[in-house]
Amino acid sequence: MDPPRCRQPRSASRKPCAILPFVRVVHPTEFSLTVERSRFYALLTPLASAETMEALLKARRRDYRKAVHHCWAYRRRDTAGAVVEVSKDDGEVGHPGRVLLEMLRKYDLEGALVVSRIFGGVKLGVGGVSRAFRDAAQGAINRLP
Repeated sequence: MDPPRCRQPRSASRKPCAILPFVRVVHPTEFSLTVERSRFYALLTPLASAETMEALLKARRRDYRKAVHHCWAYRRRDTAGAVVEVSKDDGEVGHPGRVLLEMLRKYDLEGALVVSRIFGGVKLGVGGVSRAFRDAAQGAINRLP
């Protein structure tokens, strides 16, 4: 999936370009990735409310019991139409929650992105962890119809 494009090309007068509205995630997509024996399981799914996010995290923790970290981010509109953005690193280094939120912003997606990591015994470092979470998220985004 390509990043959102402007509705009109920039003219010589440098008028601001209107960005397309949010793309709402309708169907869940999943992607798994292995980096240095650590396994990353990404899920991109629609999200109705913050309470739904808690239920989703509970299900992910049940499905991936060996995963120590379940990093997540979501973007949605509230009842007034304002954008609500929340992310959580779940104790992982490198701020992967922010990385996931940036992926949602990059593609103007409205939904939740959760990546669960099962540690493989090799420390990836701050940059390696951020890259792995970003790549797992990108894989789930690429599977959108």
